[in-house]
Amino acid sequence: MSIFSLMDAQLAWGDAALLDHAAMSLEAGERVGLIGRNGTGKSSLLQVIAKKEKLDAGELRMQDGLRAVYVEQEPALPAAPTFRESLIARGGLDAIADDREKWTAYARLDEYLEKLSLPGDADPQKASGGEKKRAALALALSLKPDLLLLDEPTNHLDVETILTLESILTGEFKNSRSLMVITHDRAFLVDTVTRIIELDRGVLRSYPGNFAAYEARKEEELAAEALERARFDKFHAQEEVWIRKGIEARRTRNEGRVKRLEELRRQRAARRERIGSINLTIDAGEKSGKVVAEVTDLTKAFGNRTIVKGLNFKLMRGDKLGLLGHNGAGKSTLIKLLLGKLAPDSGTVKLGSNLQIAYFDQLREQLDDTKTVAETISPGSDWVEVAGERKHIMSYLADFLFSPQRANVPVGNLSGGERNRLLLARLFALPANLLVLDEPTNDLDIDSLELLEETLENYKGTIILVSHDRRFLDDVVTQVLAPVNWPAPDGRWMEFIGGYEDWVQQRPAVEMPAKPSEKVKAPAERPVKNAPPQRIRMSFKETKELEELPAKIEALETEQSDLMTAMCAADYFKTDVAKQKADKERSDALPALIEAAYARWEELTAKSEAAAQKKTVWRSSLQA
Repeated sequence: MSIFSLMDAQLAWGDAALLDHAAMSLEAGERVGLIGRNGTGKSSLLQVIAKKEKLDAGELRMQDGLRAVYVEQEPALPAAPTFRESLIARGGLDAIADDREKWTAYARLDEYLEKLSLPGDADPQKASGGEKKRAALALALSLKPDLLLLDEPTNHLDVETILTLESILTGEFKNSRSLMVITHDRAFLVDTVTRIIELDRGVLRSYPGNFAAYEARKEEELAAEALERARFDKFHAQEEVWIRKGIEARRTRNEGRVKRLEELRRQRAARRERIGSINLTIDAGEKSGKVVAEVTDLTKAFGNRTIVKGLNFKLMRGDKLGLLGHNGAGKSTLIKLLLGKLAPDSGTVKLGSNLQIAYFDQLREQLDDTKTVAETISPGSDWVEVAGERKHIMSYLADFLFSPQRANVPVGNLSGGERNRLLLARLFALPANLLVLDEPTNDLDIDSLELLEETLENYKGTIILVSHDRRFLDDVVTQVLAPVNWPAPDGRWMEFIGGYEDWVQQRPAVEMPAKPSEKVKAPAERPVKNAPPQRIRMSFKETKELEELPAKIEALETEQSDLMTAMCAADYFKTDVAKQKADKERSDALPALIEAAYARWEELTAKSEAAAQKKTVWRSSLQA
């Protein structure tokens, strides 16, 4: 039974039609992921369903007595001394007439505040974006809605909180309450939703199953759409050539054909093209030194809180390092220490030679709200040079989906997604062999996120990346630096080879041993939910080994050839007996060594090719 239906819905923002005779319905117990490009109207649709915005035309029918709760992208909390009091005011809990029901509501709120690790007595005026989001989610969950509407719930949340939220939505919410969520977090979509609805050019399209199933079907649809449009455009062009013959056309008096052409023109004019994709090009600049950063016994504390204690590691050229940890673990502080923007209490950070650093800050403090988009990219000039190519500022901004009109808009008027794209445009306009990216995926739609992901995968420089996007970490980084004690860090960090999933598998094995007087406890079994087959991945060491193997094989074969030539020389018998014996042993061993090197090269080549297959192959297996 449908809990709500949207019929012939129309909604416009200026000249852009966000909903163009759109229709959809939601069944009780369904968990739906709403996706689409930035600016297509996803948030507006959620606000319509939450009855915070009205349709221009069409109808929204909701089940009698349906209780819908909406959590916006940037929650606004009423002013109050504590989170608890602010949330009581936001949820209208004080207005509950029945005292027993009121105290039950209070208790549920406290329960979810605890589950999401948010102190109810903390000051909301000093709260971060992540804390405000957790507070709003705690209230929404405590209200036990029939329909929960979430707009980018994972933005500013750490991995631990995201996993907790997933557990709640797939546990107590499963089959009993309905969910509609906007998110770019692909792993979250895979774990939580049962259907994907895409908002594309004003139309809502439904895709049963998980996100992987959507991707496979969408790829087929886009290919079919492109083919059909190509056929239409070819036929349209042919008819335009016919009509331009003029006299011949009038002589034939083919009124039906003329009317058909008029209809083709109307259809072509009404056709809405897909929003373009951002065009990312990174200039890796000049090659840096082999060692990018060398950290020795690094320690930093603020009062009684130790952020880093005795950290030692080397960052080499070409490494892609992911910093992992809950909010407040000290990831941003660690970045500042590595870049020399913050002095350590003890220890050293030695940066390598010839570094060109580009820094993407999470809070986007590098953006001046009073400047226009164009001024932010190229102040005082109409041109920008990217990767050795001179481009007009309008052309470069178009690569990041900024129209000429938006180029002159003040930065302060941009949406979150636009601000993110602008910062990326500013970042990539300069050559850099070290990219430092602090939460670059926030507010990006899935298409832009995957393009950024692919660009970083192919980037030849060095990367330091902070992200709570598990899929993004898995696809980009070669190693992870994470707190030893999770989620209660004590300042000790440890390096792990691979991405997020590799860290999950490795971390129980690296727990610090118990004190001799204490009984060693086995690491707790981590709950696995619909565990997918692990994607084939090349580790950093395997990638490096594959790169070095051809030279190794060549060296072995050269050695074998030189040794045979020497042993066949006429005067070889004059050589020392011990040398002859050693040469004989080496000559006997070389064929096996060469054969083993070839076998390993074939093995790693096959694994590399398998790992390079389309990501949709892996994604489609996630819930097989």
